Amino acid sequence: MPFPGEHYWRSDNRALVWEANRHTTSSLADPELAEWVAGMRGGPVTFDVEEARAQGRARALARPRGPELRRVTDREIDGPAGPLALRLYEPERAGRRAIVYLHGGMWMLGDLESHDRTCRLLAEATSARVLAVDFRRAPEHPWPAAVEDGLVAVAWAAAELGADSPVLAGDSSGGHLALLVALRLREQGGPVGGLLLANPNTDLRLDSRSIEELGHGWGLDADSLRWAVAHWLPPGVAPEDPAVSPLLADLSGLPPTVLITADHDPLRDEGNALAEALRDARVPVVHRCEPGMVHGFIQNLDLVSPGAARATARFHRDARALVG
Repeated sequence: MPFPGEHYWRSDNRALVWEANRHTTSSLADPELAEWVAGMRGGPVTFDVEEARAQGRARALARPRGPELRRVTDREIDGPAGPLALRLYEPERAGRRAIVYLHGGMWMLGDLESHDRTCRLLAEATSARVLAVDFRRAPEHPWPAAVEDGLVAVAWAAAELGADSPVLAGDSSGGHLALLVALRLREQGGPVGGLLLANPNTDLRLDSRSIEELGHGWGLDADSLRWAVAHWLPPGVAPEDPAVSPLLADLSGLPPTVLITADHDPLRDEGNALAEALRDARVPVVHRCEPGMVHGFIQNLDLVSPGAARATARFHRDARALVG
């Protein structure tokens, strides 16, 4: 599997999927991204959490680290169920604003290493401190463990960094967690300065048209995603519960939001629907569906594709404007 991306899938019908998509990669942003997608289609068909975690860590250690910053420090604080690891990125000329970053990985993959380069780039681009959270993951720790850890991280950022209105950020399932943390903070009266979301999960029912059209062969597999949702949700919590599917929740009172989707992403339609729902709730929102892009393009695909590099630069531009 090519190391820059963090994409996982399983499919029992690979040959049919690849044949169906064989002629459509020309609609991607550039030949480099089309080649990467084609390479992803030659990957394994089974999904094992421990193996995937180990492979993700190996890829993270093999890729270029990203920009050097003034200071990068690991912290450990008291979490709801024991020690909670954090990593603080401090760029030169950092202001008081902070971004609390929740990583993607289908709620069960990813860690501080998998998103180290992503957080370094975000800190450099925004001149803001970025606090990455090593939250508890499924299947060992189902909902709401990761959300509770995110709340603790936001409280720590406010108390220790003086960031009374941090921006909550995340990619993929991390964007989903950022939304859930923001909704909890709204109920608790805790201030959030903004939401910065890239290709987020928003509806755990997984019944959108883009899930059906793009759910195999584009880097994020619908079967794997359904499997992950089933293992993240504890017994008795249904995917249509607004407590876990923010698209179905009352979104009023959420902070200004940047929401970036991609037109070759199975999560495209639920992300686009969230943008409309935020507007209907009178939440200021900047939304762009990146043409020719795939799921998770901000997660190191700039190392592969010039088009992904440009799309990531636009994401960073929007992040700078949101952070202020």
